[in-house]
Amino acid sequence: MDATLMDELTTRAMALVRSDERAILGITGAPGAGKTTLAESLVRRLREGGIGVAHVPMDGFHLADVTLADHGTLAAKGAIETFDRGGYLALLRRLKTELTYDVYAPDFERTLEQPIAGAITVRPDDVLVVTEGNYLLDQSWTQVREALDEVWFVDVADDLRHERLVRRHIEFGKSEDEARAWVDRVDEPNARRIIAQQGSADLVVDGA
Repeated sequence: MDATLMDELTTRAMALVRSDERAILGITGAPGAGKTTLAESLVRRLREGGIGVAHVPMDGFHLADVTLADHGTLAAKGAIETFDRGGYLALLRRLKTELTYDVYAPDFERTLEQPIAGAITVRPDDVLVVTEGNYLLDQSWTQVREALDEVWFVDVADDLRHERLVRRHIEFGKSEDEARAWVDRVDEPNARRIIAQQGSADLVVDGA
């Protein structure tokens, strides 16, 4: 992502900050679109500019494998029903108003492929939270969308996104055949659902 675009995005994110409550910026897009890369770059730039900002990925609200196995959804891990929507929504609402003490959030450890409770600290001087995840605009998650000040959609060509996903799955332990099969069976159906919501984003960002 070029520097000029990042300058524009940083300025837009800074404009969300206000004094009465913490602002929350959502970044969404299909798997492999580059949501995390954008979020991390944006957070780094904001901190360099003296803005207190926390990065709270939605991935911390993955249900643990033991729960997915109990629900019979382990083979669909990453689909919308494999996340704790209620827990995520409750955290977003807390982050809006609880400004005088630390608030703790879960993260997702990719080497373990499991959520880790209390791994992220949002401090009172964090005036902005950047959260990113697949389903921020989903029509069944309208309360999540209402808790966010803006949602940006990261768009990227399907072939590039697909290859990024395959490389990611290989990096974290799958064979190439397993990775491609997972992308086709799990990631792509999720991607189609997510891309269908692109039109309701506040901003579409080129993730190439």
